[in-house]
Amino acid sequence: MKEGRILKAFGGFFYVYDFESKDVYECRARGRLKQEKVDIIAGDIVDFTIFEDQTGIVENRKERDNYLFRPPIANVEQVVITSAIMEPDLHYKLLDRLLVLAEAEDFEIIICINKIDLSGLEKAKETLRPYEKINYKVIYTSIEDNLGIDELRQALRDKVSVFAGPSGVGKSSLLNALQPGLELKMGEISDKIKRGRHTTRHVELLPLEFGGWVADTPGFSSLDVTSISSENLQYFFPEILESLDYCKFYPCSHSHEPKCGVKDALEQGKIAEHRYENYLEFLAEIQQAEEKNWRR
Repeated sequence: MKEGRILKAFGGFFYVYDFESKDVYECRARGRLKQEKVDIIAGDIVDFTIFEDQTGIVENRKERDNYLFRPPIANVEQVVITSAIMEPDLHYKLLDRLLVLAEAEDFEIIICINKIDLSGLEKAKETLRPYEKINYKVIYTSIEDNLGIDELRQALRDKVSVFAGPSGVGKSSLLNALQPGLELKMGEISDKIKRGRHTTRHVELLPLEFGGWVADTPGFSSLDVTSISSENLQYFFPEILESLDYCKFYPCSHSHEPKCGVKDALEQGKIAEHRYENYLEFLAEIQQAEEKNWRR
């Protein structure tokens, strides 16, 4: 029996990467797994058997370390949140929403700012300074100038990574630059709304020649933060987490309470104003959803 990783699940077939031979086999699932309703998705580690015709059958799914629901990928280790300063413009609110969702899943996080040939490195660094200040790893890349590609390649080595972020920022182009031959469709920027169209049609894990796995996905296809409780949201903003001990009241929502350590940190410049405003907006979304559920 062999052990491998599911690269893609499509139409009842499972494409399994064999850890030993590094070959990919088209497999079906054992009937017992179907009867027990064991779902098998990209990223799952499985035991499988190969037949003489080089097709196979999945015998067993190993226990998952984690599970990303949307898009469905198992055993993710890190998320590469990809954005740009220009074409399309950087939206702090979307970036912060993705960061919160990734923090809530306890993934390692990399922020990748692509197309810096358009904005310039200094402007990009100035824009991302609030994130580097709270210890997020930021990698600046340009395919045109071949900048940051080796650094990104090193960050992906030997890890299962998911790219996330708005379309049009060059996620697929980056993957092709990291490993020529990854034939992924690239999105185009809409002139009207300056947002790209998602062009990746299925979730697929791609084995990297230098070690590791990467999925080019539409990002977190659901950007809904209401699965997080209003009390727990604070834990997914690192700079707010650092200031919790200085709040006089517990629980503290950091919105209206007096003698709030988070608001004090904001006044002292330790928390970026846009980050605090986004926290309050996300908090209001969650509280509204909680109130709605409470009334049911």
